[in-house]
Amino acid sequence: MSLRPFLRPVVRSRLPTTTTPATATATPSCRPHRRNYAMQTPGNPVLEIFNRRVKHLQKDRAAQNVDESRKTDYIKDEVAMRLCERLLDIKRTFPQVLDLGANSCNIARALTTPLPDESSPTGTADPLAHRIAHLTCIDTSAALLNRDLALPFNAALPITRQVVPDLETLPYAENRFDAVLSSLSLHWINDLPALLAQVNKVLKPDAPFLAAMFGGDTLFELRTALQLADLERRGGVTPHVSPLADVRDVGGLLNKAGFKMLTVDVEDIVVEFPDTFSLMADLQAMGEGNAILHREMGPLSREVLLANEAIYRALHMEDGARGVPATFRLIYMIGWKEGEGQAQPLERGSGQLNLKDLLGGGEFGPK
Repeated sequence: MSLRPFLRPVVRSRLPTTTTPATATATPSCRPHRRNYAMQTPGNPVLEIFNRRVKHLQKDRAAQNVDESRKTDYIKDEVAMRLCERLLDIKRTFPQVLDLGANSCNIARALTTPLPDESSPTGTADPLAHRIAHLTCIDTSAALLNRDLALPFNAALPITRQVVPDLETLPYAENRFDAVLSSLSLHWINDLPALLAQVNKVLKPDAPFLAAMFGGDTLFELRTALQLADLERRGGVTPHVSPLADVRDVGGLLNKAGFKMLTVDVEDIVVEFPDTFSLMADLQAMGEGNAILHREMGPLSREVLLANEAIYRALHMEDGARGVPATFRLIYMIGWKEGEGQAQPLERGSGQLNLKDLLGGGEFGPK
């Protein structure tokens, strides 16, 4: 099922070039939880945010209902397609590719599907599978990873599925892969800086890493409505939506991991649901439920859910809309492992042309 007929126009944005004034503040109810990262000192345990066992069980349970799991793959399939569109710009073949956190092999499906290409006379490009000799898909959930093992796309691309106990430890030698892709899995990683450093190691020199992850204001509508519902019905706030990385953190993390020629961009996908109950049911069927380590156990009470529905509609539903909107903010990143012969920026001051001369001379700025 393609998500494109149901999407609002995509809102694209680039990294901000100006800082927010110090006097500007955000209201507590609207401010998203921001992921904080710290360098690990030798011998100290990693600070864990997410319960990996709970996330593994959520994926297994989601895969048990195959029909419902496939119906709710619309976000993961769409993001995988958009990630693979970025691979079109890299004009090379890839003998060995790793899909890190493959879920149900959404990237493999995208690689075997014709992609939109405005430069092509037909409007589409040939599937990228012919440029990839072998794809290794790894995930912690065997049920989800093997869910679509019998579907036709498996015959169009050599695929090896590998179940690993932990996505945060890659069981591969250095310089193994010609590219590493990851779609909608990195937002569940506890030690993201360490994982990015491992990705850099398993890549061959001058090989790319392309990834997409939820970040920033993803599901900000649900987060704010649940916070207010908790305050109204229980007199306190409990985190029901997982903390997510900010786009401003991603470039620094890639740089510290050793990647070069970085590209980071953002897309907002807004999906309309009949009500908040449908939204939360889809999140569960996707395997994207709350997995914070010290979250409150058990389901939300009926009173909180009903209050959440009313508050959500009052705050976020537009006049004349068919349903309630849910925003999924996607952070796309591309980084290259350093390699011999790789393009390098020129040294500062080495330019031979003056911008003022090119623009016809004169003074710039207000007089």
